[in-house]
Amino acid sequence: MRDSNLDTIAIKVPQVTLLFWIIKILATTLGETGGDAVTMSWLGETTPEAKAGGYLIGTGIFGVIFIAAVFVQIRAKKFHPSLYWLTIVATTTVGTTLADYCDRSLGIGYTGGSAILLSCVIGSLLIWRWSTGSVSIDTVNTPKVEVFYWVTIMFSQTLGTALGDWVADTNEMGYSGAAAVFGGLLLLTALLYYFTSISRVILFWAAFILTRPLGAVVGDFLDKPLAEGGLALSRYTASLALLVVIIALILIFPQKPASKAH
Repeated sequence: MRDSNLDTIAIKVPQVTLLFWIIKILATTLGETGGDAVTMSWLGETTPEAKAGGYLIGTGIFGVIFIAAVFVQIRAKKFHPSLYWLTIVATTTVGTTLADYCDRSLGIGYTGGSAILLSCVIGSLLIWRWSTGSVSIDTVNTPKVEVFYWVTIMFSQTLGTALGDWVADTNEMGYSGAAAVFGGLLLLTALLYYFTSISRVILFWAAFILTRPLGAVVGDFLDKPLAEGGLALSRYTASLALLVVIIALILIFPQKPASKAH
């Protein structure tokens, strides 16, 4: 029997609209440039050892921010767009630094790191589904479900970083080629949404995961050196510009919470 209290508990995630996906891609790009700004430009510019330490320290810094943001998000009584997207950005930055640390400093490599993280995402979704009966975002209205939601997102953001680096670097496609691959997969997901009866929940999580590597390779394209196929823009400048655009979109286009489950 359905709990009648669900009708009185606010859903604290936004409606999934075109604006949602635009801000999500911008947030994931910011996560890449912001994470690199801390781990590479600030903490690890000099030697390989410094870079390894930068990835670890950056993961610690952003991990604390992520935990704090999730705690505040769970304690909130209703949907706050700015708080929600702050938490999303926190997941993208910790995902960036954690993936870089695992792939580059621990020697797991892009293939091994992507495989482990994909297992974490699938495992998180399966446990969530087994525990609550659904992984749909319109059920994100209790602390328990919110914890599953944010843990899954954190794993998916970390996976996305590893996938982006894997396609761009290992397969020598470059950042523009990798962006075309992930952009094409997102377009395919959209077509499946509009022209097939495939589960909307599955397609949502597929799109959510795919936006992360797209944002990661776009972020790398913006701030990586010209010799590596990037534009060599300042990581700080790129991050600030992305942040300003995200804030403007949140303020100009009000967002509503997702509808309640029925």
